[in-house]
Amino acid sequence: MRILSKLAITEFTKKHKEALDPLMHWYHVAKQAHWANLVEVRQDFRHADPVGRFTVFNVGGNNYRLVTVIAYRTQIIYIRHILTHLEYDKEKWKQ
Repeated sequence: MRILSKLAITEFTKKHKEALDPLMHWYHVAKQAHWANLVEVRQDFRHADPVGRFTVFNVGGNNYRLVTVIAYRTQIIYIRHILTHLEYDKEKWKQ
């Protein structure tokens, strides 16, 4: 998969340094993947959930949410948001 954009991880981890290792683990697994659907995503990340048009990953022991759009046909993952659990629960990201 091609991931757009790793910069989002870099920016988020400037403020949340403890998120770097789990986010980079997600990044490396996703980059090597060739997912065709959510079932295949869940083989690597069993807590990935569809939320509308997004796929949301629980990262860092459920401390962070990685909100993505996955274009399976073109094999591109768009990182839309990286949020703390508290930020995610406020649901402002859905707007």
